[in-house]
Amino acid sequence: MILVGLILAGAAVCVAVGIIAENTAPATLSVFGQHVPGVTSQAQVFVAGIIVTIFFVIGLTISSLALGRSMRVRRQLRELREEHEESLTTLEMERQQFQRELARARARGGAPQTTSDIPVAGHRDPVSPFFDQSA
Repeated sequence: MILVGLILAGAAVCVAVGIIAENTAPATLSVFGQHVPGVTSQAQVFVAGIIVTIFFVIGLTISSLALGRSMRVRRQLRELREEHEESLTTLEMERQQFQRELARARARGGAPQTTSDIPVAGHRDPVSPFFDQSA
């Protein structure tokens, strides 16, 4: 998009230079040696200049918006990479800590805990009088 905006602005500048360089009469308009039909007054030449200026401004606007978007995307990618690196570092530190704790637990000679030994919050006894069908 940046390139499209720059091409549009560059074309507008080329047309403006062509108009300025080629026109000697106040009420005619020629661009690069070609007469523009239908332009017979100074007001029409002025309007043609405004149109060329509008195209120039549109081209610059497209370029600046695309450049801003590109910079914003790059900044977000850089922040995501940094966040990813931080989370990897944190995970690596946690893994090392868990390995040390496991080594300490094994060194103490304690039997490793199984998942059935760990209490679970909100766990209900599967044999409950509420669910008993025989009653």
